[in-house]
Amino acid sequence: MNVEAAAAYAERHGLQALLAVRDGATLFERYADGFGPQTPHALYSGTKSFWGVLAVAAQDDGLLELDETVGSTVPVWNAGLRKSVTLRDLLQLTSGIGFGGLGNAVPMYGRALAVELKNEPGSTFTYGGVPLQVFGAVLAAKLAPQHLTPHEYLQQRLLAPIGVTIDRWRSLADGTQPLPTGAFVAAAEWAKYGRFVLAGGTWNGTSLVESASLVQCFSGSPANPKYGLGWWLDISRPNDRIAYASGSGGQAMYLVGSERCVVVKFGRSSSYKHEAFLRNLLG
Repeated sequence: MNVEAAAAYAERHGLQALLAVRDGATLFERYADGFGPQTPHALYSGTKSFWGVLAVAAQDDGLLELDETVGSTVPVWNAGLRKSVTLRDLLQLTSGIGFGGLGNAVPMYGRALAVELKNEPGSTFTYGGVPLQVFGAVLAAKLAPQHLTPHEYLQQRLLAPIGVTIDRWRSLADGTQPLPTGAFVAAAEWAKYGRFVLAGGTWNGTSLVESASLVQCFSGSPANPKYGLGWWLDISRPNDRIAYASGSGGQAMYLVGSERCVVVKFGRSSSYKHEAFLRNLLG
């Protein structure tokens, strides 16, 4: 693995932080623009990396089933095309919901639930933020008896046991926090979360998520074999078992199974390409 070559590529594309960790030990780090290992950075859509993992943890807890329909919780979705949409469809971005709901356009739960479908569920991969907000609305309803929000459940169920600190979350106009974007996290903290995921849902010898459940996050759909539950999959290198979270401007966390390595990269460039970074990293 050539981290120096990957760093050189990243530096040509607005590098702000690059941290590589193998087996819990720092393998490489480089920072710029005033960033350091504990300087929070917006993850943008890298925030999606939390929700597929939380969904399978919630399934382990008996709180939900990935293949249950949205309509089983939200009755208005029991008609028309929407009646067959599952939680897995939402997380895999194959629900039939059209493009949109990115950045500052993330809708609140009510508006997300009012959306009509553009395609047959399961037939098309369409990137966007609305499906995650629909999932958030369902999860919020299921958590209501416990008086927890999705973000509080994430904190309680996963982040606190791992010891991951989120600097802050963005809020929408109604005070709720969006699921597809909005986390501000330091490189060292996101890497800690990545180490937990790479270890199959285990932290310090304690299993927080069943490894067989976690595998579902890294299985693509027929509509897009390169996208799992909130994670992009590099299926061109099956021996390396690579998955990554991706956010606008070149935010990324790479899980490289063959190297037992987590690589977090922050930056500010619209020209940064994951494929080029990985080509430099892995040859």
